[in-house]
Amino acid sequence: MKKNIYISLIAAASLMHVSCDDFLDTVPHDALSPETTWKTESDADKFLTGCYSKWIDDGTVLYADCGSDIGYSHHLHEGWKYIGNGGMSAGVSEVANFYDFNAIRNFNDFLANIENVEFTSQAKKDDMIGQVKTMRAWQYFEKNWYYGGVPIIESYETAEEAQVPRNTEAEVKEFIYKELDEAIPMLNIDAVETGRINRGVALSIKMRSALYYGDYARAKQAAVEIAKLGLYDLESSSADNPASGYKKLFLIEGQQSKEIIFSVVHDQVIMSNWMVATMYNNADGGWSSMVPTKNLVDMYEMTNGLTKDEAGSGYDPAHPFYNRDPRMAATILYPGRDWLTIDGEVVVINTLDEEINGKSNPNDPSGVDNASKTGLTWAKYLGTGPTYYADMWNANANTIIFRYAETLLSFAEAKNELDGPCDSVYVALNKIRFRAGMPSVDKGKYGTKETLRELIRRERTVELAGEGFRRADILRWKDNNGKVLAETVLNGELKRYVGTVNYDETVPEKRAVISEDTELVEKRVFVSHNRYLPIPQEYIDLNSKLVQNPGY
Repeated sequence: MKKNIYISLIAAASLMHVSCDDFLDTVPHDALSPETTWKTESDADKFLTGCYSKWIDDGTVLYADCGSDIGYSHHLHEGWKYIGNGGMSAGVSEVANFYDFNAIRNFNDFLANIENVEFTSQAKKDDMIGQVKTMRAWQYFEKNWYYGGVPIIESYETAEEAQVPRNTEAEVKEFIYKELDEAIPMLNIDAVETGRINRGVALSIKMRSALYYGDYARAKQAAVEIAKLGLYDLESSSADNPASGYKKLFLIEGQQSKEIIFSVVHDQVIMSNWMVATMYNNADGGWSSMVPTKNLVDMYEMTNGLTKDEAGSGYDPAHPFYNRDPRMAATILYPGRDWLTIDGEVVVINTLDEEINGKSNPNDPSGVDNASKTGLTWAKYLGTGPTYYADMWNANANTIIFRYAETLLSFAEAKNELDGPCDSVYVALNKIRFRAGMPSVDKGKYGTKETLRELIRRERTVELAGEGFRRADILRWKDNNGKVLAETVLNGELKRYVGTVNYDETVPEKRAVISEDTELVEKRVFVSHNRYLPIPQEYIDLNSKLVQNPGY
């Protein structure tokens, strides 16, 4: 069934793609021929499948944390290095580009032409419309978040018609809300086919967008509605292996988990996931394209529930990976760990020493470009051994977009912002913490809105690390002085650990012996106008009515 979906998706996408004037990269053009292609329910379903080809980019999910303090991207051509260090400008092509309206063109065409088709079931037609409205809402949400106001467009016939100004950010937000509110009751609770949108997906977009915009009542309502569907729950861990359920989510064996609300589905033939290969470190044949940072390690609590800086935590700066929240090992490959390579060899991960047994270390951060410059690698999605992925460049790894842990964390944040500490917030947080083998929230320490806010933010960061949330979070969160958090955490030097690996140590978490010194990865800058990305200059040149974001 899945393979058939992929084949029909590619066929439909090819039918919907046309080569037109350059302005179509900025604003779409009606390329369909209703009199020849929109006749039957089968036609509508074919074009619906085509709409799925571009509605969401799972590459953005994997890279997005590189634009924050917990992630880093070294390669300029991948588009995230300048977002992370503040080197963005309108004329720099090495900045991730979200200003593409081709998918929205397809959605507009679909919604206009489906009215020409007679359906035997109104519910089927409504479900299709609901799916496309949800896709369109997501596309506008992504653009609105990254750029601020963008044009809310129609299907224009000429380049002259396409010369339209930007709508305001508030207008686009209201359009997104309207689309979702119309779509949600139209959608099936269960998806008809694997990889298609159901009500839980639309509610997840409603929840996330409302949370990002600070509309906490709306975000809380959406989270409650997701829970009431009764479809989702956390993937449980085994009693003797804390965080085993958490780790399983990002592996092949976890792809059918009840925790996953939506993931981008890949196979090894028709629609493979090549980005997984780029996540591996150099010695495994990867590129270290997106990697975690020391900042993220510092955020994990100790197993006793204390932060590393609290008295009695037991933190040892010489062994920073020892006795930490089990989610850290499920999220980060750090030096000293045992690792089964793609060649089937069990080795100790070493990203600290320049040489190993008198030979150059292929994972030395100061060495080749494909070695992780932070000395750390994401563990999520990385299977081990020679047979896990038959070809890691054509992997059958699915990328998670929405999962139930986000629902619980969003509920906790919204509820705390609305009402302060209450039992339902602690229950939501403890559900996530217990799954990872962590102790319950200390209500005495986290008993005010402000202290609980601090915990919720930390819990959200470590639970969702590597899944593309952190940049948006530090852009919307403010400190106690009303200052955007990004101005604090993205100004200064990004550093990595310095030390050596002690191969005689039998405890993997203590093999890395870290010195007091650190090495510079890069200097980072964040100024107020970096809240938004620059609209690429090519689109400004094509549309004289587009106004660039301030500061660029």
